[in-house]
Amino acid sequence: MIRAGLLIAVLAGPVWADDPVRAAIEDYMGFATYESGIILPAQLDESVFRAATFVDTREAAQYAAGHIPGAINIDWREVPARLEDLPATGLVILYCNTGSLSAQAAFAARLLGRDNVVVMQGGIMAWSTDAAWRPQ
Repeated sequence: MIRAGLLIAVLAGPVWADDPVRAAIEDYMGFATYESGIILPAQLDESVFRAATFVDTREAAQYAAGHIPGAINIDWREVPARLEDLPATGLVILYCNTGSLSAQAAFAARLLGRDNVVVMQGGIMAWSTDAAWRPQ
């Protein structure tokens, strides 16, 4: 059984090499700078805050327990399937608790063509302490 799986993996290797998703990931990572696709809470002054769409990518229960005012909730796993729910223009900021899950969602959205989507580094935890501006 293991030998059959190994044989399939070896034979399938060239198919993966021609995979357009793999090519898109390699292309994206080839030109992306360290800062591309992120925003820091300290950059969120009032003008940025009011112009951006915030997307809380945590589970619904976490969102219900507290979120950034005005944020919509799309679980990070659902972002690719709900891409049409993200504005195609204007800044879209995805966040979770620390930024790790929302980073995955933002990466997927950017690979799917949404170059206006960024992840808030540090998530809502960093926003609560480091945001340049928070609505009262």
